Amino acid sequence: MSGAPFEDSRRLTGANLYFDGTGSALETAPGLAFDAGTLQRWRANIARVRAALRWPDGAVVVREHATGASLAFEAPLDQLYIATEANEWALHAALGLRADDTPVDAEAAHPRPHIAHFDDDEALRQLAALAREEARPAVLALRDAAHAHGLPAHVDDDALSIGEGVGAQVWPTSALPEPDGVPWPRLHDIPKLVVTGSNGKTTTVRLLAAMLQATGRTAGYSSTDGLFIGGQRVEAGDYSGPVGARTVLRDPRVQAAVLETARGGLLRRGLISQAARVAVVTNVSPDHFGEYGIHDLDDLAAVKLTVAKALAPDGLLVLNADDAMLVKHAPPAPPHIGWFAQDLADARARGLPACGVRGGHLLLATEAGDHDLGAIAAMPLTVGGAARYNIANIASATLAAHAAGIAVDVIAGVLARFGAANADNPGRLQRWTLGGVDILLDYAHNPDGLRGLLEVAAGLRRARMALLLGHAGNRHDADFQALAEVAAAARPDRIWLKDIGGSYLRGRASGDVAQILRGALVADGMPEDALPVCLDEALAAQAALAWAKPGDLLLLLLHEPARRDAVLALLARLQTEGWQAGQPVPLPEGAGGAAALV
Repeated sequence: MSGAPFEDSRRLTGANLYFDGTGSALETAPGLAFDAGTLQRWRANIARVRAALRWPDGAVVVREHATGASLAFEAPLDQLYIATEANEWALHAALGLRADDTPVDAEAAHPRPHIAHFDDDEALRQLAALAREEARPAVLALRDAAHAHGLPAHVDDDALSIGEGVGAQVWPTSALPEPDGVPWPRLHDIPKLVVTGSNGKTTTVRLLAAMLQATGRTAGYSSTDGLFIGGQRVEAGDYSGPVGARTVLRDPRVQAAVLETARGGLLRRGLISQAARVAVVTNVSPDHFGEYGIHDLDDLAAVKLTVAKALAPDGLLVLNADDAMLVKHAPPAPPHIGWFAQDLADARARGLPACGVRGGHLLLATEAGDHDLGAIAAMPLTVGGAARYNIANIASATLAAHAAGIAVDVIAGVLARFGAANADNPGRLQRWTLGGVDILLDYAHNPDGLRGLLEVAAGLRRARMALLLGHAGNRHDADFQALAEVAAAARPDRIWLKDIGGSYLRGRASGDVAQILRGALVADGMPEDALPVCLDEALAAQAALAWAKPGDLLLLLLHEPARRDAVLALLARLQTEGWQAGQPVPLPEGAGGAAALV
């Protein structure tokens, strides 16, 4: 629709930043002129919609911000598509605008003009008719029956499930049973742990999954790296949103679930998990500003803390006491909060339970006393204590695992071994020494993450250092410049600029981000001849290996799962063949063409 007064309109399928239920949200278009009267008329229009469609009352939220406003309201679970169109009409009508006659869905069998194309009375009449068509009373009846039995129900366009994991049953929405046809006695939920944060989510998720596996249970987890059941990847890709969570919770093998929950999924759709034992927020750092009206750290902290809405009444919210934003925005009780920090005293000062370091050991402090989980330097994930960000991840996972009922000796056993093998935490602080070259492969994707990785690298650097650098496209140029500044401050000898391909381009043309980073690095004092551009991540890694000499340190920052897997396969091959620095480096699997473009 040309000239729309909004830039995004979406369904909210679970508890979200604005309210605890389902509904619709839209973001006004940048530069749209509106005032208090406009917003009041929008509210009045939502009330008119509810009356016309016989929807119950609920929250109506206006969140004004630096570039406009987010307008959200609660609506029935089975009529969310029409709720989005109603929201769009309400804004059009509040502004005194009419939509053009562009069809709502030009590819539909019978495309129709947008509701806001019509006058108010006709718009409301059509909305009511469409809402009746969309309504799925059988879905609501089963959801309500599940809740009456104390069971979770998960609904999407195609299926409804009751119970979770080994205690779940799934039906297509086109063939739902009557409530008395559901095998209620055999359905149940499973223990769930939810993890979010700016950095460290996936490592924390994997740690928790390993701890659950160590208790003899089959753990499933969703993450930015894919879907995993019992330690095996069943789907590759970014599954840190609702689709990944639902898929894990519906898998009949899963006895306990760990769900990575990213900012994007929280804002686009809301939470899937209900009655979680634990929700973890690892940290909050500058990233993704400008999307969905999130412009600063205070905004981002509020988004991350949405995961508290996933908790059971007696669940534990695990927060970072070293993070000023989380300390500032921590919700009042309930929920019960557990704090972690680098220094146990800082965590303990905020209450129990707490976890942190004292005398070089990790301690878990509870009402029952202090538990020593071992020397930090002996835990492989910490790289001898140098990886401080992984100390934080370990502390958060320890609190979460204890709250989930995992015994302290089991937690300590996993911490003593997890990370010793590169397969434990693929793509996160993996280490090799090949042919005299030290290699760190990591996901560091924002300034704070890169800064933490470079702290580890400083302790390993013996001679020259090089790294691969790229970024997802949905960031501001200032974000790229901040990443470049952190990289340049480490004084590397060479940086290969790359794309993060596939869906990570996110509106940018291939090569755009690399050129912005290159310009910023030159401005930060790096010579142009030290900044080759190789847009394919795997080919960039190959080029770095071909450049390396004995004693060099390579930081391979890889993000696209398929390209990372190709590099992992290449490193395994070089290790098997006894490759030495200076020897030819074969092409990574599936790669072709020149290794460098500039």
